[in-house]
Amino acid sequence: MRAAGLAKTFDVSPPLLNRILERKPRQLLHAVDDATFTIQKGQTLALVGESGCGKSTAARLLVGLYEPTRGSFHFDGQDAHAVFKAGGQRALKLRERIQMIFQDPYASLNPRWKVGDIIAEPMREHRTVQGRAAQEQRVGELLQSVGLSAADMVKYPHQFSGGQRQRISIARALATSPEFLVCDEPTSALDVSVQAQVLNIMKNLQREQGLTYLFISHNLAVVRHVSDHVGVMYLGRIVELAPKSLLFSTPRHPYTRMLLDAIPKMHDTGRARTPVQGRCPTR
Repeated sequence: MRAAGLAKTFDVSPPLLNRILERKPRQLLHAVDDATFTIQKGQTLALVGESGCGKSTAARLLVGLYEPTRGSFHFDGQDAHAVFKAGGQRALKLRERIQMIFQDPYASLNPRWKVGDIIAEPMREHRTVQGRAAQEQRVGELLQSVGLSAADMVKYPHQFSGGQRQRISIARALATSPEFLVCDEPTSALDVSVQAQVLNIMKNLQREQGLTYLFISHNLAVVRHVSDHVGVMYLGRIVELAPKSLLFSTPRHPYTRMLLDAIPKMHDTGRARTPVQGRCPTR
């Protein structure tokens, strides 16, 4: 799968009347600008960068939640955005193969639905599993695959911890047997010990099912644990893209070096740090 020149621009201008009275031009926010990368089947590309650099926007572009301003994303030889825009059965089939795990497990699960209904919803929408009995069996298998019990399907989200809720989110994403998972900071809202459990589950699932991941994070320790290749984003652009070992051993871009330098080290206590400066460009 390959993204080529992917870009998304948001119009953040004041209302038209304000612009006329105050004689101000339109204001555009270039959230993602000319992002180009390739992800090999069965591997993980991590996008890393500070908050607001465009990582989550890039994730939403790949799953079709946003329409790109320009550029393309090709999945299995087809233009994904053209398929999403056309709609119909082809779009529905493609959405089965591309799923997303959202950042906040407290906001991404419907509190009024039981866990079984939350995980079974994609099966009903895409009609991948027919019949209530078959759906319940599949839900039980998915819960067990992420380290929970089949009996948990009758519970509500508020009865689970943050880490368990994120496991439910992973199970829901796997409900349509996807090939490509876009993971938008899936562990950032969790405690460190719980992060390790969720990451190990994701790595095991990747190994067993041959999944391909785009993993978005601002935590370089997590990125080092899960990725094969790393892309560094700054102000909407990918400023460096390299295999994980090469990026961590010999970073080329100054921003990458500053990110690595920001990782706390025991022997560097008291050393002054250079703050990262800048903001998303507007015009």
